[in-house]
Amino acid sequence: MRYSPGRDLVWLLLRPWIALPRLIQVLWSLIGLVLVLLIRGGSPNPEVQQKLARRILTTLTNLGPCFIKVGQALSTRPDLVRRDWLEELTRLQDDLPAFPHDVALTRIETELGASVQDLFAEFPSAPMAAASLGQVYKARLEGNAWVAVKVQRPNLDFILRRDLVLIRLLGVVSAPLLPLNLGFGLGEIIDEFGRSLFEEIDYEQEARNAERFSTLFADNPAVVVPRVERMLSSRRVLTTTWIDGAKMRDSAELESLNLDPAALIRTGVICGLQQLLEFGYFHADPHPGNLFALEGRSGELGRVGYVDFGMMDSISDSDRLILTGAVVHLINRDFNALAQDFQDLGFLSPTADLSLITPALEDVLGGSLGDSVGSFNFKAITDRFSELMFDYPFRVPARFALIIRAVVSQEGLALRLDPEFRIIAVAYPYVARRLLAGDTSEMRDKLLEVIFDDNGRLRTDRLENLLDVIGQDQAAPTAALLPVAGAGLRLLLSRDGSDLRSRLLMTLIRDDRLHVDDLRALLSLVGRRFDPARLAGGLLQRLNPLAAA
Repeated sequence: MRYSPGRDLVWLLLRPWIALPRLIQVLWSLIGLVLVLLIRGGSPNPEVQQKLARRILTTLTNLGPCFIKVGQALSTRPDLVRRDWLEELTRLQDDLPAFPHDVALTRIETELGASVQDLFAEFPSAPMAAASLGQVYKARLEGNAWVAVKVQRPNLDFILRRDLVLIRLLGVVSAPLLPLNLGFGLGEIIDEFGRSLFEEIDYEQEARNAERFSTLFADNPAVVVPRVERMLSSRRVLTTTWIDGAKMRDSAELESLNLDPAALIRTGVICGLQQLLEFGYFHADPHPGNLFALEGRSGELGRVGYVDFGMMDSISDSDRLILTGAVVHLINRDFNALAQDFQDLGFLSPTADLSLITPALEDVLGGSLGDSVGSFNFKAITDRFSELMFDYPFRVPARFALIIRAVVSQEGLALRLDPEFRIIAVAYPYVARRLLAGDTSEMRDKLLEVIFDDNGRLRTDRLENLLDVIGQDQAAPTAALLPVAGAGLRLLLSRDGSDLRSRLLMTLIRDDRLHVDDLRALLSLVGRRFDPARLAGGLLQRLNPLAAA
């Protein structure tokens, strides 16, 4: 149940009667699909495009789980895939052909040691949904509790092992011919993909993942995680409480159910940022088949239910803090520090000359950020950043493959609901609020690093940048700053703020002299941002937006 490229290659080479027929089938299907797309892909006829979408869907479905997973990733990217193909590709998430019902019943009995009649008060005769690795039934327990019973497809470990070897061989051989500059070998990407797939078919691991994820969001009413029924779960059968909600894939459908797509997007993105930048443990496959829109709200956030915890990953504390710092450095347009962040994360070699790379970063990223935080999305960042990789010694560490997948999938889901969505417009304010609130020791350390220079002087320009980000693109900027101002004041007066108070005091007394210029600049900033008239107007608009109109 573990992926090992070297061992699996030897295993398949010793079985040419398995390898050769499958290799011929894969090549025949993919070459045929590519030729059809090259010949007819530019047609303006909607019927032709619909047929091509069905051809892609059929080809990937027939090739099996590994190829279906590739299609699932594409289905979350409306900015990469034609919109008239997306609807068909979305079916790869949970609308695939089911395997025979009697096979599923036999698997449940084998894994759990009893028949469905003995285990459940009610069990259906057909699954509610079928996906690449398994199918899900909606069953009822004694006491009228409804549960989701996920049953794994038969012979899955053999299929994955065989196809991953072939995909890796084809990828490594064809990589020099592809117009890609990934910064690392295509084989490394496939290895990361294979590792995550084999973890995904271990339902005991998925149960542990779900319980850990649930603990992290236990105090968040906007995030719902199903409870694992341990007595009805095993390595190939997983039973959880049933989540009854709408798929997050069509804004019109959500609005018809009186659900707010914007509030749901906000929940999904902030939840994803928390996973990456606070918890260091994240859901790596947040496509529309794994997230459900639920009734109700929690303030400005909609309620979102997560399912399918097979593809999870962790990020180290070191990487997590550097990523947080990189967002802050982008906010402050500090490209020297950003280049150092890239080097610390492994995107640049330790010997790279950062003085040559900093201007390139400023040219590619700085020129596109513009005056508005909301004008820049993650896809734009990756597109512009890829330009650097051809001319500078950038590489993408393999450990970031799932992180990038998670962020890209999350943004792709949001773009399906709102084509104008910009993930940076949510990420910047989120990081700025956490930084100014100093809610953890690591955030307090990062705050001191950001707002004080190497000589101990206060950088009021950086502090103002953070405040700008929080209020930008808000109907009432001052109102948006009020909670942050309150949190910052509490920090300054609390025991946790002792280092901040000491550093502020040190700005007044330097070189045995009294310096008030930094204090004067700080008071001027506070006066501009929080004068009584603006505070009153912000409060009024926060309480009643119509009253301030």
